[in-house]
Amino acid sequence: MSRVVDRFFKYVSYDTQSDPNSKTVPTAMKEKILGAELAKELAEIGLESAKMDEFGYVYGWLPASTGCEDLEPIGLIAHMDTAPSTTGANVKPRIVHYEGGDIELGNGVVTGADYFDYLPKYIGQDLIVTDGTTLLGADDKAGVAEIFTAMEYLIEHPEIKHGKICVCITPDEEVGLGAEYFNIKEFGAAYAYTIDAGPLGELEYENFNAVKVDIVVTGVFVHPGMAKNKLKNAILIANELISMLPAAEAPAYTEDYEGYYHVSNISGNESSVKITMNIREFSAEKFKQMKQFMLNLAAYLNGVYGEGTVSIEMEDQFYNMKEKILPVMHIVERAEQAFHACDVEPNIIPARGGTDGARLSYEGLPCPNLSAGEKYAHGVHEFISIQSMEKMVEVLIALSEKQSSM
Repeated sequence: MSRVVDRFFKYVSYDTQSDPNSKTVPTAMKEKILGAELAKELAEIGLESAKMDEFGYVYGWLPASTGCEDLEPIGLIAHMDTAPSTTGANVKPRIVHYEGGDIELGNGVVTGADYFDYLPKYIGQDLIVTDGTTLLGADDKAGVAEIFTAMEYLIEHPEIKHGKICVCITPDEEVGLGAEYFNIKEFGAAYAYTIDAGPLGELEYENFNAVKVDIVVTGVFVHPGMAKNKLKNAILIANELISMLPAAEAPAYTEDYEGYYHVSNISGNESSVKITMNIREFSAEKFKQMKQFMLNLAAYLNGVYGEGTVSIEMEDQFYNMKEKILPVMHIVERAEQAFHACDVEPNIIPARGGTDGARLSYEGLPCPNLSAGEKYAHGVHEFISIQSMEKMVEVLIALSEKQSSM
């Protein structure tokens, strides 16, 4: 196997699932186990001052080639954690040479070509798949493997001239905290790229505005046999609230620039129900309106069932990075040039999710998102093409090399 594939198989053997309910930093201490290994590997490759800091962030710096010291330093960023939605423990990846049709993953799980209709695009390629019991972890351990392999290649080929390259691998991206303790000043890049988008060629410089919504519905419980005019069932009120959300604005019915309301968790009983939701929207004005809609729902239900029945808290998570990227569009153009140099057609699309780059862009580090190569992330049907990974290594090398000619 190629170096990038060897690295990827090694990294997915580590369970680094982040925990949205944890208050530790990082949210899962097991992330630091892989983090320590990554810091060691960066040092062995030859990056300077490679380390893992107290928060679990892994840093390393590749000095500029002789004569390129005055070029702006660029950053390459990926994340080590995997999504909480599907277990990332005991991942058993295998390689399938795909010739069409369905893929039997094992354990009775099949990735069907009709249902997963992007699959036929990979006919003739070698796919790394799961055994049907875990996610794969290509989001974003593929990005980590690609960055490390590209840095190793640059060190082994000093004839390729480049400016300073700053590398960081973050924890906790999947729970929205990947930029929380990112040391932008120490990192030292003028701008950066997260290697965390989907299929080969994807280039994203705009994303959802995002807010987390926590709702508590408080009922009044009495024995059902004596409940007439007394029982106020929190479960039914919660159901009423959910049924009032715009049906066509759920994730299953939206695409491209369409936002959504997403109920991600519900728990409780007749006395109290907790609902967790996410609101996502590209337009800042529509985003504001969607948040107000939730407040209006709560006010309406409180008017019907009594003040204090529905309480709602909202926490903005990140904003559309487009506003921060537009003034420095040359960094997007540079990525396009790198893709073209490697015979890859750039596919500029909106990111229907969040990346570390969204928050970093608002904190002073403009940071578009480039493909890592995976598809159907966060679940057992996740896969990645070996050819895509190898091509992304070439793209990252070209992205670095472009510095000497800009």
